[in-house]
Amino acid sequence: MGVPRKRFGQHFLSDPRLLARIADAVGATRDDTVLEIGPGPGGLTAALLERAGRVVAIEKDRDLATRLRQQLPALELVVGDALHEDWHALGGPGALIAGNIPYNITSPLLDKALLPPRPRRVVFLVQKEVADRVSASPGSDAYGALSVGVQAVATGERLFIVPAGAFMPRPKVDSAVLRLTPLANPLVADGLIGTFRRVVVGLFSFRRKQLARGLRELTGCSPERALALLDQAGVDPTARPEVLDPAAFQRLTQALVDAGWSPGSNL
Repeated sequence: MGVPRKRFGQHFLSDPRLLARIADAVGATRDDTVLEIGPGPGGLTAALLERAGRVVAIEKDRDLATRLRQQLPALELVVGDALHEDWHALGGPGALIAGNIPYNITSPLLDKALLPPRPRRVVFLVQKEVADRVSASPGSDAYGALSVGVQAVATGERLFIVPAGAFMPRPKVDSAVLRLTPLANPLVADGLIGTFRRVVVGLFSFRRKQLARGLRELTGCSPERALALLDQAGVDPTARPEVLDPAAFQRLTQALVDAGWSPGSNL
């Protein structure tokens, strides 16, 4: 199996039944290419190769890469850092994305997976808490900036839990299989994604404050301007960020852009 390395955040899963369930969730056929992030010892990789026509994997650990090349000759392997590789170029149009991803870089990998042009489907094994946050509804305790950022461009589903005891070494928390299906019509235009995220993250940094106050602190605008912008977006100025759905954040972002605001500037 190979020895998990702490510096790579590796926790290996070897249960063939769980690996088969994860591969089934990807839904690959012989007509599909799957891009796997962090194949590790290759358990999920082998299951994907049984289902997909082509599997491309990015592995940072050179020792594991050497073993994978010997054990899985049909695999197209790239030795490199998944955060820096060009996923679109490697997988090609319409590729599916899968992986048991390191806990310490989950958020940037989620962001990268949903960069346009988006894949048809993403299936990641992540911390249970992350899966709960991604799929959370407005007003719930788990709902936050990550929920809004993902749900503006994709549907997130927590499929099933993988207990900590199934991994080697055993992590401190349970994991869950998260499936993301990009929306045919995303709420946010590709050109506004960066601004949208700054608005969402900025307002959630004032989570306990009413939106009128949070918007003033985020943009430097006057109280009157904040109320006018919120009214334009159809948002209650006394509400707090955790009750707004992604569509409301989109309307507010558009109102700010229409008013001439950009991240790092003041109104």
